[in-house]
Amino acid sequence: MTPSTCFLLLFLLLLSSSTSGVQHHEEGFISITISDKGLDFAKDILIDQAVDSITLSQLPDIEETVQVPLVGKARVVLSEITINDIQVNSSSVNTGETGIAVVVSGATANLSLKWRYSVSSWLVPIGISDSGTATAKVNDLQVGLTVNLTNQEGTLKLLLLDSGCHVRDLSIKLHGGAAWLYQVLVDAFAGSIASGVEEAVSDQINEGISTLDVLLQSLPKTFPIDETAALNVSFVNNPELSDSAIELEISGLFIGRNEILSPRGYRRGSDVSVSRANSSPKMITISLHENVFKSASLVYFTADTLKWTVDELPDQNLLNTAEWRFLIPQLYKQYPNDDMNLDVFVSSPPDIQLTNKDVGVQISIDIILNVLEAGEVVPVACISVDLSASCAAEIIGNNLAGWLKLKKFSTYLKWSKIGKLHLNLIQSVTSAVLKTVLIPYLNSQLVRGIPLPILNDFALENARILYSPPWITVSSDVSFLGHYHHKHLPAYVS
Repeated sequence: MTPSTCFLLLFLLLLSSSTSGVQHHEEGFISITISDKGLDFAKDILIDQAVDSITLSQLPDIEETVQVPLVGKARVVLSEITINDIQVNSSSVNTGETGIAVVVSGATANLSLKWRYSVSSWLVPIGISDSGTATAKVNDLQVGLTVNLTNQEGTLKLLLLDSGCHVRDLSIKLHGGAAWLYQVLVDAFAGSIASGVEEAVSDQINEGISTLDVLLQSLPKTFPIDETAALNVSFVNNPELSDSAIELEISGLFIGRNEILSPRGYRRGSDVSVSRANSSPKMITISLHENVFKSASLVYFTADTLKWTVDELPDQNLLNTAEWRFLIPQLYKQYPNDDMNLDVFVSSPPDIQLTNKDVGVQISIDIILNVLEAGEVVPVACISVDLSASCAAEIIGNNLAGWLKLKKFSTYLKWSKIGKLHLNLIQSVTSAVLKTVLIPYLNSQLVRGIPLPILNDFALENARILYSPPWITVSSDVSFLGHYHHKHLPAYVS
């Protein structure tokens, strides 16, 4: 990841809301809340990255011509003025009605530079020149900026409301040179060096904000899940700002890969309450409405992906009519010793409801018994199954995954070409299909999980899952994985 991309991701954690104008309110089904603990964490990373971008940058050369008593007119040039390091002693992040203010106070900076001078006067017609090095130290650097972020047609618009940098104290140490030169540097150049530092920091802020705004505008509005579905990650409404947290919403609904973004008719309801952890507050809270899962159910069902042909079972003999001769005599009589397979398909979108302890799932499936005769597939009966399952959510990486467990099921005969079936006699077959085919397949998909809106180079840490119907909430701290990589990238100030 490039440094500019990293800054983009960091600013996504430093959001603010616009309070001017009338905004059209839409509903988001994934809510992201960043606590003051999370803001402090993001602020520290942001400052570290800013320091890295400025360190080893060079300021423009400074040249002055001064009149030195008893010496004459001296032309003094400072070059290779390099910011070697910056130490931040105190910083803060504060929310307000119009934005978020990040303040750095009492920072120090060490600079190195080269000097040279030449003196000419009627007393010294041949001229005098000398050169050497010096160091400068900024003892009290103050930096502040206020940013605002607004929703612009599903993407984010970053605005720099105010910024400033001020050097309150600067000292210079001269290595070599004439005695008069030190006073010249202090009197004539200290202010110019301080202004150079202030300008370098301010330019870096303006350049960073401008780059971030371009990148924010280019953020995709959909995130592909697989060849069938994508997640609508467009922002809705403006971020909401409080004195201790910032909240933003994204649509969060599943859509078909080729589907145009448009309202899907889902509603959150009037009694929305997102659970918050009261003890040991975490950095970030991500809440998903059950409509996120309902939309996924509908997309996969509509795409006709929830169907399977079963030609292998743990007891392979069940897929031959000879094994059924006592359970279904008519089947064996019409098709003696023929192989079989089963077509299993979900007959309606699975119904998903959040409870106080898990995710409840109701699935209706049809199992068609097929006989393979003379190269043809002959459907002979259809059994309908209504099953109830529970899904326990878990965090795998940065994904919200789950594990489905069958609770109960019931069967009934939908149609038959081989006479009446005694369904109580084929409960074991239905159970085998559910436990060895359907549930394992669904679990293989669920374990992949839904990608949570966590940025690259960040990872959830010590996450907790809370159920508060119709929401499921992930409350977590965040770790930054990019320290080494970014600290070894060169940075320049133009």
